[in-house]
Amino acid sequence: MRVSVEGAVQGVGFRPFVYRLARRLGITGLVWNTSGGVVIEAQGTEEDLTAFVRCLREEKPGPAVISGVSTFAVPPLPETGFHIAPSREGAPATLVTPDLVVCPECVRELLDPSDRRHRYPFINCTNCGPRFSILLALPYDRPNTTMRGFTMCADCASEYGDPMDRRFHAQPVACPVCGPRLTLLDPGGGELSRDDNALKDAVTELRRGGVVALKGLGGFQLLVRADSDAAVNLLRQRKLRPAKPLALLVKGIGEAEALCFIGEGERELLLSTAAPITLLTRRGRGVSAGIAPDSPFLGVMLPATPLHYLLASDAGFPIVATSGNAQGEPICTDNHDALRKLGGVADLFLVHDRPIARQVDDSVVAWLPDGPLMIRRARGYAPLPITVKGVTAGTLAVGGHLANTGAISIKGGVILGQHIGDLETLASVLAHRRALTDLQTLFGRASRVVRDIHPDYASTTTAEKTGLPETTIQHHHAHILGCMAENETTAPVLGVAWDGVGLGTDNSAWGGEFLLVGDSTGFERVACLRPFQVPGGDAASLEPRRSALGLLWAMNGSLPPSFSFFIDPELRVIGRMMERGVNTPPTTSAGRLFDGVAALMGLRGVCSFRGEAPVLLENLAHGTVKEKGYPMSLRKQGPPMILDWEPMLRAISEDAQNAVPPAVISRRFHEGLSDGILMVAREAGVSQVVITGGCFTNRLLTELTVGKLRAEGFTPIRHHLVPPGDGGIALGQAALMRPAPGRSTRVSGGTADSYNPIGNKPGGDDPIDPPSGEA
Repeated sequence: MRVSVEGAVQGVGFRPFVYRLARRLGITGLVWNTSGGVVIEAQGTEEDLTAFVRCLREEKPGPAVISGVSTFAVPPLPETGFHIAPSREGAPATLVTPDLVVCPECVRELLDPSDRRHRYPFINCTNCGPRFSILLALPYDRPNTTMRGFTMCADCASEYGDPMDRRFHAQPVACPVCGPRLTLLDPGGGELSRDDNALKDAVTELRRGGVVALKGLGGFQLLVRADSDAAVNLLRQRKLRPAKPLALLVKGIGEAEALCFIGEGERELLLSTAAPITLLTRRGRGVSAGIAPDSPFLGVMLPATPLHYLLASDAGFPIVATSGNAQGEPICTDNHDALRKLGGVADLFLVHDRPIARQVDDSVVAWLPDGPLMIRRARGYAPLPITVKGVTAGTLAVGGHLANTGAISIKGGVILGQHIGDLETLASVLAHRRALTDLQTLFGRASRVVRDIHPDYASTTTAEKTGLPETTIQHHHAHILGCMAENETTAPVLGVAWDGVGLGTDNSAWGGEFLLVGDSTGFERVACLRPFQVPGGDAASLEPRRSALGLLWAMNGSLPPSFSFFIDPELRVIGRMMERGVNTPPTTSAGRLFDGVAALMGLRGVCSFRGEAPVLLENLAHGTVKEKGYPMSLRKQGPPMILDWEPMLRAISEDAQNAVPPAVISRRFHEGLSDGILMVAREAGVSQVVITGGCFTNRLLTELTVGKLRAEGFTPIRHHLVPPGDGGIALGQAALMRPAPGRSTRVSGGTADSYNPIGNKPGGDDPIDPPSGEA
C-alpha cells in the first residue's frame, strides 16, 4: 500500500522512525519526503500492514504532529528491504515544525568531555534543534535550509546516513569540524576571539556588568547579569526601555524555583519543547528590582538552545535575555545589521555564521487555573496550524497594526505566523511583508486577502499591494471569530471584545464591545461601554492622563481647575478642545478606561509603553482577597445598550479620598468590570460568551470573568492557543472565509455578503514581492 502522512512530519525524525518500524514489522518498501508531507510505499502481509499504519499514529516521534493519514493499494515493488529515498517535489502542503528546545541526549553529549561535540553550541539531532528559523523552502532537506553552506565532515555524514543513528537525516547536523562557529566581536566588528573562547569571554563580560548582544536562534538578544542593579540599569538606559519588564534566562527548573513559585501547569510550560518565557510569581528578590518594576511577576525561560544552556551554566547567575532590536523595529537577524543598530547598546557581540532565515522572537505564556494564556506566539509554537474546519484554503490574513501576526489558511486549518510587532516603522512594515511572502513560499500562493476595515493601518496598505481580491472585517469581529475558531465554537455567541481601540462600522473608535455573532459574516452590536471623548486621540495610548480628563469631562461637563499630571495652562487648552470637539474623538475603549482609572488614582500620567498603566493596576490587585465590585449601570434603551462606568468612577473617587489602599481599589475595579460583563450577558440571553481582546491578557480580569460566567450557567470561551490581543486577530480574519453552517457565503470581488463598511478593493498594480523558491 501507499501511505501518505500529512502534518508536521519533517525535521522530527519521522523517516528514521518509519524505517525502524518497518524493519521491526518485516515491512519492505521505501519512504520519502515531499512538499506535502511524507509518503511511504510498504509491502507485507495484510496483518503486518494494518499494524504498521496503526503504529505510525501510536508511536510517532514526540514533536511530530499528524494531521492526516491516507492509504491505498499499489502494485508490489521488487524490494527486499526498506529504504529511505530522496525527497520529491510537490505542491506545498506539509506542516512546518517549530524550532525545538535542546533535548536531554544532546545536553548529555554537550557536557561529556569525551564526546566529540563537547561544549559545541550548535549540537542537535532529530529530536531537537533549529527548524522554522533555518528553513528556506520545502521539503525540509539540508539544501533548503540555511545549513546548506556547511559541508558535513566524514563523521557527521556517517551519522546522517545511518538509519539507526539519532542524527539520521537531521538536517542541521554539524560538529566543531564542519559546522557553524562562534565569534566574539567588538562594537566596531573587530574579531576578539573564537569558538569556546568567544563564549567564555562573553560570560566574563557579563560577570563584570557589561552588555552582550547574542545572535540566538531566531534573532539577536541583549544580555546582562540579572542580579546586578547597575547592569540592568545600564541596559535600560542604552536601550531606552525605562520600565517594560525584561525576560530572564536561567539554567534549569531548580534555578527557576529558587526565584519563583511554580505550579504544575507552569512547570509543564517551562519544560515543554517550546520552552516559552513563562510568567511566574516571584518569591523574593534574587534578581534586580529593575527587571520588572512594580510587578510581582517575572518572565522566566529555560535554555532553548545549547548555546543558551552553556551561557547560563557558565555564568552561574540569572541572565536578562531581551529582544535585540532598535526601538520600534523587529529583532536583528543579521550580524552586520546588529552591529549597526545595536552598536550603541552592546559592549560585545557574540555571533555565529549560521544564517537566520526569519526572525523568531521568544514566546510568552502565562498559566491560569483552566490552562495556558498565550501572550506572544512565536518560537516553539509558530508555525503550527490552528485547526479550523471548513476554512477556505488560500486566504492570506494580514493582521492588525499593533502586535502584528500574519496568517494563511490551508486545508482544514490556519497557519498563524510568528509575532512581528507593531507596524510603526519602515523596518517593521518590511518585516511584515517578508513574513507574508514567507507564508506563501512555505504553504502555497494565496488567492485572496483579508484585512481590517481601518484604512490607515500599515497592514491595510500591504493588503492592497498584494493585488489579490480583498475582503475587510471589523476589528472586534475578527477578535471574536478568532477565539471561536481556535475553540471550534459554533454560533451564536455573545462576543466580549475589549481592547485599546479598533475602528467601528460607524467610523468611531470602538474598544469595549459586546457583539452578538450569529454566523461568520456579520454581527449585531448589542452593547458597549459608555463612550467618552479622549483629548489628543491616539496620543492617549501612552498618556493615561488624557483618558482621565476625558472621563471627568463626560461625568461633569467640565474639567477640574487642577489635575496632578497637567499644568494649569494645559488644562485650559484641553478644556477648550473638549468644548469645541477639536481632536477629542469619542471612544468606547476598555483599555482607555483602564488608563483613565490609573491616572485618577495617581499611578501613571505618562507611560513608556502601551499597556503600562493597566498592567500596573493588575499587579496592584495581585494577591488581594475577593471584594465587592464597584457598581456599573446598564442603560437598555439601545441597541446598543450602554454599560456605564460613571457609578464605578464616583465610587473609586470616594474610596481614594477615604485613603482606601490602591490595591483594594484595583481589586474592586476588576470585580466591577467582570460584574458588568455578567450583567450584559444576562440581558443578551446567549449561553456561549466569548471573551477576547487585549484587555483579556489581564489574568485577573480573565479569571474573574470566566468564574462568574460559569457560576451562572454560561459557557465562557477564552483563548488558549493564540493571544487574545492583536497577535490573534489574523486567525479571525482567515476564519471569516468559511461558510456558516446552514447557509452559503457569497464572495464577490472579495466581499462576503456585502460585509464591507468602507468599500471593496479588488486589487492593485503594486504587489508585494511574490513568493519565490527562497524566503
